[in-house]
Amino acid sequence: MNPWQAVVERIEGRHDDDLMDALASLGELERQVVAERLRRYLADRLAEGTATRWKVESQAAGLRLAGAACFTRPAQVAAWLGRRELRRVPDPRLDAERIRSLVRDRPQEWRADLAARLVRRLPSPAGRWRRLDGPPGWELAVGLLVETGSEPPEADTFVDGWVRHASATRRENGGRATIEDDPLLDAMVPRLFRAEGVAATLAADNEWAPETSLVSALAALGDSGRLKRQDLIDGCAARFLAGGDAAELRPFVTLWTDLRPSSAEIPLLDFVRLLPSAASPFVQMALDALGPADDEGLLGDALFAEAVHALAFRPEKKFVTAALRWIARSATSAGAPGRAGGALAALAMVFGHEDAALQGRAVRLAVALAAHADPLAAEEVRAAAGGLVPELRERIAAVFGEVTAEEPEGPPTAAALIVAPLPGLLPPITSAEELAVELGRLPLWPEEPTVFERILAALVELTHRDRAAVVAALTPWRRRAWREPFDSHVYVYGISGFDRDASSLLSRAALAVVSPEESMELTGRLADYQRRHPPYDRGIQVLVQRRLREVLSMLEAGHSLPLLLATPTAATGHVDPDILLDRMERLEGAEPLPADFHQALLRLPRTVDPATAVRAERLTSEAGRCLAALLRDGELPDPTVTSDVGSRRGYGIMLRPRVTPPPSVPEEIRKLWTVETDKVSGAHSGETVWWPTIMPSHRDVVAAHLLESAPWLAHGDDGQMEALRRLVHGDGPVGAATAGAIVCVMAHARPARRAAATDALVTLAARDEVPAAEIGRLLVDMAVAGLLKLNRAVTVLDDAVRAGAHASVWSILTEALPALLPAAGERARAGLGDLLAVGARAAALAGARAEIPDLAAVATRRGGSRVVEEARRLHQRLSA
Repeated sequence: MNPWQAVVERIEGRHDDDLMDALASLGELERQVVAERLRRYLADRLAEGTATRWKVESQAAGLRLAGAACFTRPAQVAAWLGRRELRRVPDPRLDAERIRSLVRDRPQEWRADLAARLVRRLPSPAGRWRRLDGPPGWELAVGLLVETGSEPPEADTFVDGWVRHASATRRENGGRATIEDDPLLDAMVPRLFRAEGVAATLAADNEWAPETSLVSALAALGDSGRLKRQDLIDGCAARFLAGGDAAELRPFVTLWTDLRPSSAEIPLLDFVRLLPSAASPFVQMALDALGPADDEGLLGDALFAEAVHALAFRPEKKFVTAALRWIARSATSAGAPGRAGGALAALAMVFGHEDAALQGRAVRLAVALAAHADPLAAEEVRAAAGGLVPELRERIAAVFGEVTAEEPEGPPTAAALIVAPLPGLLPPITSAEELAVELGRLPLWPEEPTVFERILAALVELTHRDRAAVVAALTPWRRRAWREPFDSHVYVYGISGFDRDASSLLSRAALAVVSPEESMELTGRLADYQRRHPPYDRGIQVLVQRRLREVLSMLEAGHSLPLLLATPTAATGHVDPDILLDRMERLEGAEPLPADFHQALLRLPRTVDPATAVRAERLTSEAGRCLAALLRDGELPDPTVTSDVGSRRGYGIMLRPRVTPPPSVPEEIRKLWTVETDKVSGAHSGETVWWPTIMPSHRDVVAAHLLESAPWLAHGDDGQMEALRRLVHGDGPVGAATAGAIVCVMAHARPARRAAATDALVTLAARDEVPAAEIGRLLVDMAVAGLLKLNRAVTVLDDAVRAGAHASVWSILTEALPALLPAAGERARAGLGDLLAVGARAAALAGARAEIPDLAAVATRRGGSRVVEEARRLHQRLSA
């Protein structure tokens, strides 16, 4: 057997151990022959098309071995191993060991050159690979570097791979593995502080297992002396000085905290200079370092003044508060005279803060420092005090001299309400070739209903028009998207969701056109599996599944229809009534698919032109007569929707929705309009994005399903947030359930997710549809039940005020505030002061005037607590 034949047979048979022996036995001339044939072989295989490409990728391990053994120059080997189709192998460590074995007889300089080239060719972490243990090729590159004793070339991707590999190694060893003896440790540590992108990997590693993370290991090695502690401290400081957002700085802040630097080890000047603009995690860390340094007398008056002024400038209230505390310590210390000027300049800045409690604290501190104020500082205080409320202004004037009140500004200007519309619909797919392209682009996650609807409609219409053309166009897709040879067992037992999720059901419908035999085999096995393991399908999502399954069954049976009825004609999911009648007429009296027909009914708008209802009377099918009767009698009657806070069976206290259908709706719709208070169905967030388009004219029903299926909405995922954003763009009543969904999302721990509640409020406000009373009532009920932290609701309401929804927010707070205000002797709820401040801004913008007895009672209490100060401000606004 010639050498090429021996090599290629082992590659194609995936006999890699035998291939290793065959390659090791080759002479130099035989290697040159194999190398030349190898290039042509791969080029020819890839030219055969996508199906063959998949086979080539499955043989990547053998092709890599052959190239490493037979190409003569390091550049050739690196280029071969770096080819995209050859990067992925089942076991990167085994692959690296085999290749190192094959090239071990090459000169050390040759192998070092190959290692450097492999490092430079490592794919970016932003690419598709995202491996936990490093990018493809990293294992081989690091092995060659260690064997040859070479210094790794500068490459951020290599550093990132080192972190990932160290993290994966510790996980594999239950956290017991150590990096102390890592041969690359000393070379890699300095690069951690300057490599781009490594922060995200360090942060993920630290979140996975903080006790055994790389960050904690580095701190421990610094304490033990294995690494120079000062090098780690200097590296962190250099990273802080380089700047970056919170995510980029967080792991280095953690390392700094673990190292516990002494005040003498801290670059105090640099830290102070970063305070005005640095990311929040660094500022907090800097505060923790600067405070003790100041107590030790290392800061000095000038740096103190610069630091508190920088903190007073920050937008975050916690840092302004920290500045006031720092000043308070100085105001009572022996060094107060020397620091008065800097402290008063910072306090003057706080006079303009929107928080009344912070203003009051700043005034009290300024009064305490008045005796040490020089003329320049006193003038600065008087100038800043002109915008204070009369009571505070008078206190400043009493010790600093006359203060000229600022001329009152005109009424505050509100932002214009601007609502971003939903993305428009794409034009219909008109050819089988375009259908094949769109199917290939179909994302598995997240699902986008309008994209699915467009593909499903085209699949049905084009198959009815010319099934052979669709089969020809989709055959290459079939080879790429489904395993070859086809094995239905894999999709029943190895890959979940093929009987439930929309993407899999749509792919199965396309498979039913191209290969009905394979499709029916899979359907049969899934049906048998479901008989033994009945699926649990959630109420509203069942309609999506039934509609896809009935199309699948029709196509498997070789039948077709001219079109589907329920394909949306608007981004909200609505179907235009006249277009629906056009579609019914194209059926020429044939009955539509049942689920598709019921979905079309649910997508009708709430008002229909009388002429359309007259036209519907000409329809002759049973479905046509049902549609005509519906249009003649008017829209579907609304169900009754309620929501309250209470106990749900097995889940404790949470919002409880209930939907009760009217008696005169079809049975399939009745099922969707039934939500029981004490049941929890649970839904995957990827499904919920469908729901607003299923019932675009019944928003409160959709919201009730969100509450029923996601009792953890306050901890929900992006799909649920997107569902809330979309449902408010629809039509129909918005009441208790919609209010409940908005308040639940207000309670979310993550600000980015809470933004969905703001978007919903702004959209509804622009349409004058905010269920303010219901939101206010549920806000109180959830806060009292411990399900909602007021400070989270504050961020949503404040953002809504700033976006122009001030009138709606004030209406909400009119309902909520009286019930949240503390009675005499009662402790105020956390976050209430901030809520009152939002109320003051909303009331000012809305020009509100009102008498709220409970508010007046709090406003007249003695003391300067945040709640009392903000209650006074709001009371003055409402009484002006």
